[in-house]
Amino acid sequence: MARKRINNELWKALQPLLPKVEPSPKGGRPRLDDRAALNGILFVVQTGIPREDLPQELGFGSSMTCWRRLRDWQASGVWERLHLALLTRLREHDQIDWSRASIDGAAVASPRGVSRPARTPQTAANSAANDISL
Repeated sequence: MARKRINNELWKALQPLLPKVEPSPKGGRPRLDDRAALNGILFVVQTGIPREDLPQELGFGSSMTCWRRLRDWQASGVWERLHLALLTRLREHDQIDWSRASIDGAAVASPRGVSRPARTPQTAANSAANDISL
């Protein structure tokens, strides 16, 4: 069940996108480094295992640590920044397969405050005629 870990080159690109956390002035347990936590999060996503079953021997920290990091990063917009950075990187290396792209405008809500053109008797008749014709 070996999964790829984040390599050094990719980590150099991703690390600046993560929020900086200052160590607690009170001391306490050292914080798990972000790279290990990210590897733990990705391991759970890639394997599909329950978060609680994250193996400690992999060195990714506890499942709860990874979950908290996931939650905090989601709240601070890290995942969106990582996604855009990876898309940019893939595009630079021409690694996006555009043949599988799909755009659907039906799912986009109309902006609030935009009024529709008034229906006239002519447009109502045309609409009814279009509904009847096959």
